[in-house]
Amino acid sequence: MRAVAKLAVIRVRGGVNARADVKETMRMLGLTRVNHCVLIDGDPSHLGMLQKAKDMLTWGELEQDVLEKLLRKRGRLAGDERLTDEYIKSKTQFSSVGEFAAALCVGNAELKALPGLKKVFRLHPPRKGYRATKRPFRDMGDLGYRGERINELVLKMI
Repeated sequence: MRAVAKLAVIRVRGGVNARADVKETMRMLGLTRVNHCVLIDGDPSHLGMLQKAKDMLTWGELEQDVLEKLLRKRGRLAGDERLTDEYIKSKTQFSSVGEFAAALCVGNAELKALPGLKKVFRLHPPRKGYRATKRPFRDMGDLGYRGERINELVLKMI
């Protein structure tokens, strides 16, 4: 596999006055509720979807240690059970959540390789709140692409 950046995408706003095509794009991404997060590849088709829904989402590249914390704290299996090292060891070739997260970051593994793992991570609202949910990130808001700064937001929301 080629190394493609793993992007964390978080829904920031609800869909009350959203256009139908934006709602459909968020449904296809799996982001049906506010403060839900999904991990996607940074390929052109996904980037186009993010651009279409940029006024409702925020996204950026996730670091390995933050991804490991996200999987440990918020990774859920069927039946709302937590993701554990034992489960990963029994279902994959990896021996721990940290090793699986490292393989995800470099592109040697996929979330689909872990059977029963839910693709949506349900997060808390960020500690100290959002800055502005109607403004883009570059204008002191929270929407759109934020690059490496997504790691700070995810840590505030875990």
